[in-house]
Amino acid sequence: MKFNLIICTFKRSEALGRLLDSVAVQSRLPDEILVIDASPDDKTRDLLENIKLSGLKYFKVGETDSGLTRQRNYGIRETGKEIEIISFLDDDIILEPDYFEKLINTYKAYPNAIGVGGYISNEVSWKKSDAVPDFDEFKMDGYIRKLGSRNHLRKKLGLLSDRPPGVMPEFSNGLSIGFLPPSGKTYPVEFFMGGVASYRKEIFEKLAFSEYFQGYGLYEDMDFCLRASRLGQLYVNTAARVEHHHEQSGRPDKFKYGKMVIRNGWYVWRVKYPDPDLKARFKWHATAFLLTLVRLGNVITTSERREALSESLGRITGWWSLLLNKPKDEV
Repeated sequence: MKFNLIICTFKRSEALGRLLDSVAVQSRLPDEILVIDASPDDKTRDLLENIKLSGLKYFKVGETDSGLTRQRNYGIRETGKEIEIISFLDDDIILEPDYFEKLINTYKAYPNAIGVGGYISNEVSWKKSDAVPDFDEFKMDGYIRKLGSRNHLRKKLGLLSDRPPGVMPEFSNGLSIGFLPPSGKTYPVEFFMGGVASYRKEIFEKLAFSEYFQGYGLYEDMDFCLRASRLGQLYVNTAARVEHHHEQSGRPDKFKYGKMVIRNGWYVWRVKYPDPDLKARFKWHATAFLLTLVRLGNVITTSERREALSESLGRITGWWSLLLNKPKDEV
C-alpha cells in the first residue's frame, strides 16, 4: 500500500526540520514527501537543500495557493498516481519511530476505513485506574484524565457532550480526540485532527478541503472529516503516536483567532446539523457564551492578560456578527 506525506508550512523552517528528522528514522517511510511552502522567505527551501530523504519534493506556492486548505489541495493535485493513501502532518509535529507503520496498517485491519487519524501523546495526562472517576474526571477503557476547568464547568451546567470522543452532538462542542485514552486501540470517530491525518486517495475525487477557511484555517479539519463521514468510516489509532509542540510562528493574532473560534465553530456545526432544533441552538449559544466568559476571566487569572482580552473581544465580535452575516452560503 503506497502512501505519501504532505506537509503544508508557513514560516516554520526550524520546526519543519525537527519533523523531517523524525520522518527519517521511521520504520516505514512514505513513498513520497511533498512540502508545500507559502513562506515569504527562502528559509524552508534552503533547509531542504541539505536534507536527504527519498521522494522529498519541494513546492513554493504564491498567494493564490497560500493558506492551509489551499496548500493541502495543491499537494493533493501534485500527488503521484501510484499513491493509495495521502497523509498530512502539521509542521510542528514530531513522530514516534513506528508512526507510519501503525497508521498504514490500520487500513489493512479496517478495510472499510476511508481515513485514519494519529494520536497526540504529549498534551493530556492520563492514569490507568479501576476506580470510579470523580465528577471532575473522565474515564474510558480503564484510563482516567481530568476534565479540565472549562469542561468541568460545562458538566455542572449540563453543557458537556454525552457522545463518545470524536463524535459531534447535536449542539456541537463534542469531546475532542484528546479524550481518547492512550490504550493502543483503534476507535471509530466522525472527526479527527488534521495535523495527524490520512485518507484514501479516492476520497479526493469527491471532496476537497474547503477554501472557506482562509489562511490559518481553524476547524478546517473538522469540516472535511464531517463531510467525509457521510461517505465512509473514519478511525483514530491511538498506537500511531506523535508529539505536538505548538510552534507560535505563523499563527493569527488573538483577536482574529477568537473571531474564528465562533464563526468557524458555527460553520462546522451547521455542516453536520443544517437545521438543529431549538434545544440544540440554545445549548450551542450557551456554550459559546460560557466559554467567552471563561476566556474573559483569564484577563484576571493569568499573566497573559492582553492575549486573553484580545481573544475575548474577537469571540464577542464573531458572535454578534452571526446575527448579520452568518456563513451559511458556503455550507
